[in-house]
Amino acid sequence: MTNPNNVSLNLSHALEFIDGHALNIPTITLLDQNGNLIDGAHAPELDKDTALRIYDTMRFIRLLDERMQAAQRQGRISFYMQCLGEEAAVTASAAALKDADMIMAQYREQAALAYRGFTLEQFMNQMFSNEKDLGKGRQMPIHYGSNELNYLTISSPLGTQIPQATGYAYGQKLKHIDAKTGELNSQIDAVTICYFGEGAASEGDFHAGLNMAAVHGSPVIFFARNNGYAISTPADEQFKGDGIAARGVGYGIKTIRVDGGDALAVYAATKLAREIASKNGEPVLIESIAYRLGAHSTSDDPSGYRSKDEEAQFRDNCPIERFKKWLLNQGWLDLSEDEAVKEKLREDILNALKVAEKVAKPPLEDLISDVYDTPIPALQKQYEELKEHILQNPDAYPTTAGRIK
Repeated sequence: MTNPNNVSLNLSHALEFIDGHALNIPTITLLDQNGNLIDGAHAPELDKDTALRIYDTMRFIRLLDERMQAAQRQGRISFYMQCLGEEAAVTASAAALKDADMIMAQYREQAALAYRGFTLEQFMNQMFSNEKDLGKGRQMPIHYGSNELNYLTISSPLGTQIPQATGYAYGQKLKHIDAKTGELNSQIDAVTICYFGEGAASEGDFHAGLNMAAVHGSPVIFFARNNGYAISTPADEQFKGDGIAARGVGYGIKTIRVDGGDALAVYAATKLAREIASKNGEPVLIESIAYRLGAHSTSDDPSGYRSKDEEAQFRDNCPIERFKKWLLNQGWLDLSEDEAVKEKLREDILNALKVAEKVAKPPLEDLISDVYDTPIPALQKQYEELKEHILQNPDAYPTTAGRIK
């Protein structure tokens, strides 16, 4: 019997609605707060070097966040967003990928970029928008991008990367499609991971991107960071359903929910998600449950929408300490050495900041130098008008006026 409606033809004579919370989605967790495996849990295969690299990255990002938050308050940079409380979710998921996999981030995934090898100097150059910035000073701070590390440049508008990830991943799949049969002729060698918050999942791009990925079979891992708040809007005011994971099932996508404070659980879930995406050529949705301990950004005051008591309930459940205890239980970490490394990192971060803030700003022509292969007449005209305006008002543009050629 044909099924043009594409539904399960499970006929019934009982008039009964399915409850909106009929699907009970568990949250996968492996480690308790003392870094011990929970009874019945099985740790993923994770070698010592990778485990230490995950920990080193989380520790680095925590210290970088602390320093740059302070730098913004001092007026040294204009804007910053911390990863505080979500370090395990971002770092461990990135560790489960291949270097060739594309990362499409939102704006709280600096740990994924650090894990890939983005240097301290590169972080600083971007945040100070100096002439060594890979983005040529065209972006706000923390809007990173790196062709070399397969990390797509971040866009400020929420959710734009979701349909882009679907399309990009479909392109990755097409390289492995047999022209005659239309089937996969080999395992897909590179997939895409797309990070976004639960607030971005309220955007139309989320629904368009997931449905398109499901229908066309794009090998993309959708990684939803449900941290409880979309800027100042709590999750219970954003949606009525069971988190973001239930939506994945609704779109016909393999879905899992994971404890975002548990690096082992995140690593295991992402590793399996990548295997499904690459072997089957289909999307996977991971919902990470964590708590945003910091403000949404340096422009936000969380005291206006949540209490200190609420924050205190989650502050002791630090994802870095949890993983650190697991490493200590394995005998892979030396406490005295760890403290020495932290002090050295703090010193290195401060020194890198001092260097980057003194580097000259990009020349004005970098605004348009590679937007097109050859600037189009309209763009060139705008540039000339801007240059003339700055030269007529040098006091208003002291940094730029003296560098115009």
